Amino acid sequence: MKNLMRRAIPGLIAASLLLTACEGGSPGPGSLFGANTVTVSILYGSEKREWLEPLVAEYNAARHTTPDGATIVIEATPMGSIESVRAILEERMKPVVWSPASSVYIPVANAEWRKTRSGDLVVGKPNDLVLSPVVIAMWRAMAEALGWPQKPIGWADIAALATSDKGWAEYGYPEWGRFKFGHTHPDFSNSGIVSILAIAYAGAGKQRGLTQDDLARPELRAFMEQVERSIIHYGSSTGFFGERMFERGPSYLSAAVLYENLIVAQEKKRLAGQSAQLPVVAIYPKEGTFWTNNPYIVLNAPWVTEAQKSAAQAFEKFLLDRPQQLRAIELGFRPADPSIALGAPLDAQHGVDPAQPQTVLEVPAAQVIQATQQLWRQTKKPVDVAALIDVSGSMRGDKISSARASLTQFIDLLGDRDRLQVITFASQVIPLTPLSPLSDKRAELTRRVSGIIEGGNTTLYDAVIAAHQSMKENGDPNHIRAIVVLSDGMDTASRATLDDAIAAISDAGEEGGAAIKLFTIAFGDDADKEVLKQMAEATGGKQYDSTPDNINKIYAEIATFF
Repeated sequence: MKNLMRRAIPGLIAASLLLTACEGGSPGPGSLFGANTVTVSILYGSEKREWLEPLVAEYNAARHTTPDGATIVIEATPMGSIESVRAILEERMKPVVWSPASSVYIPVANAEWRKTRSGDLVVGKPNDLVLSPVVIAMWRAMAEALGWPQKPIGWADIAALATSDKGWAEYGYPEWGRFKFGHTHPDFSNSGIVSILAIAYAGAGKQRGLTQDDLARPELRAFMEQVERSIIHYGSSTGFFGERMFERGPSYLSAAVLYENLIVAQEKKRLAGQSAQLPVVAIYPKEGTFWTNNPYIVLNAPWVTEAQKSAAQAFEKFLLDRPQQLRAIELGFRPADPSIALGAPLDAQHGVDPAQPQTVLEVPAAQVIQATQQLWRQTKKPVDVAALIDVSGSMRGDKISSARASLTQFIDLLGDRDRLQVITFASQVIPLTPLSPLSDKRAELTRRVSGIIEGGNTTLYDAVIAAHQSMKENGDPNHIRAIVVLSDGMDTASRATLDDAIAAISDAGEEGGAAIKLFTIAFGDDADKEVLKQMAEATGGKQYDSTPDNINKIYAEIATFF
């Protein structure tokens, strides 16, 4: 995607809300403890929220104090690891502690920090809080078809499945169809960066010492292209992939890059009778993988006081004490303390192997990480997307202005290899452009979109059906295929009904997760949110609520799927 890292991230972060958690812009927990307090603000990866959130509450309730008698107050905000470091680097957020999912992005953070400041943002080797290896989650039956557990499975097997014309039929299971794979977007998610670094290492035949010369090899580029070919879509959240996989089953995703603790959580639900899905297991790639080690980093930043550093270290000691570490095991994490024995649910019954991973990959230098991201942008799976925009009379005023501007931004987030069709709908459904590569029409399409005007009734169902039919006929099944629809009201003029629309877009499970996805944006309070949600979920897509104030953020979030 063109300029995605530079332009999308600011729109993804609701900075006005989160700044209050990190800079005390509104009354927080500290206001309950009186004036003599030391507040430690923490930005942490949301994957450990279930463990950390109650511990913060307990620590605050106990009213721990510093040596001089000040009450320590912890204010913790969950946030994506890459989103948070960019907010810190730009000083839009000024936490005392940063605890991302893993240490992978620390070299990049330090390299970016040194461009404008002296010293490193992260000094020394921070302590880990809890551990969880990055794994390939796969349905047990499918893993067994590949020879698991007797045969080690790795990225080469993923590449072979991705490029096979026969799909699962090559392994004797034609009923499973194509191999469908998922990992998050490397420009937005820790697990996404880890995925492509692991793929690059596998393509280079290395476990350490990955270089930019390795990334320039045609064989490595081809290997990454092969793996990416089976992607159903990307996304900004590892948790979202896990939810979708475990909700919708093997027809949606054959496998996905997740954290081990998510597999443990799913298997606990299944064994307790709370999920009817098939068993899922963790594949530890034979070529090697990374840890999500959740480092606890007291930032070397000018806004962090000595009192805050001391208080942050006191809270760190609390988190690393044995009782808190044992609670992490209950949630499927591995304790940072190696002297604590691993037990249930970290066992084969819950789909994991505590003796793995056998090979841990080395975190490359900052320039190698950035070069790997650049290589991925050149080899990622292209998208065919139809953007539908409601231009009925109710869109007049700020709504249509915001819709035009945000759609223009969305166009700019797509790459030249991506193909886009723009369709307006009011009393009529009018395609502004056919589905064709953006490289041929980016400037012209931007000009056309900036001239959209509103008027007429709303033919939402007819527009969705028409766009879906056009995508089925003209979209490339080897691309990610998606429809993004924005509407601010209820359907008032379609010939089709909601049932007709859902029947048309559901595809009867024809390709499962590889089918055309519908992402819907309910624009304003009058939008028919329930209808838009039903249509999106029928395809495995997602529904968003939006206003003119946050529509740019919503389009940027949707762009992470591509």
